[in-house]
Amino acid sequence: MTVPSTLPATLPTSLPGDIELRVSAEPVPYRAALEEMTSRNAQIAAGEARELIWLLEHPPVYTAGTSADLTELLDPRFEVVEAGRGGRYTYHGPGQRVAYVLLDLRKRARDARGFVHGLEGWVIDTLTDFGVESFRSEGRIGIWTQDVDGREAKIGAIGVRIRKWVTMHGFAVNIRPDLSHFTGIVPCGIDEFGVTSLSRLGREVDFATWDEALIARAPAFLAALDRPCPTEKPA
Repeated sequence: MTVPSTLPATLPTSLPGDIELRVSAEPVPYRAALEEMTSRNAQIAAGEARELIWLLEHPPVYTAGTSADLTELLDPRFEVVEAGRGGRYTYHGPGQRVAYVLLDLRKRARDARGFVHGLEGWVIDTLTDFGVESFRSEGRIGIWTQDVDGREAKIGAIGVRIRKWVTMHGFAVNIRPDLSHFTGIVPCGIDEFGVTSLSRLGREVDFATWDEALIARAPAFLAALDRPCPTEKPA
């Protein structure tokens, strides 16, 4: 199954290394996207398709990672789909920009940790373009920032799967979603902290503007994957 896409004129048709860039103009049901990703992942591994970075939006859905705990599904008001990625429960829905990143790490550093580190850095760097300082937090997966109440809150989720050294899934950034939809789950198993969005932080950004900033930083993200993940400095 191939999901239709529209590439805005402001974005390139491909990224360094002949990576296909796809932008879906209409929301894509999660099951359809998962089917498309699974197929494309296998084709890339077999050398039958180009690598792919796919930007899209989903209708409301809760997705369960391989470590999902049923007690963290508080109110299954939306469809719940087994995602096959790492992690726990995550929400996707309107106003959230999802990026699926299907890359062949055999061409790069073959470093799973470095891949996740690179995804995090890509989002963190792009958020600075909109005046939002964000960061990694030890022991807490995702992208974090200071919310309007001064507490730390998640603005971006990370979840990946690597099969035969080809990646799939990726990240989701809260641009302007309905944040009440996150209350049906314990997002990523972390209940001590909330979620936030660019809109909640006072940054009204449309998808086209976000996509342009994100893709402008793609070459640096891709170049970073050629190097092993930096080791943590001892305290």
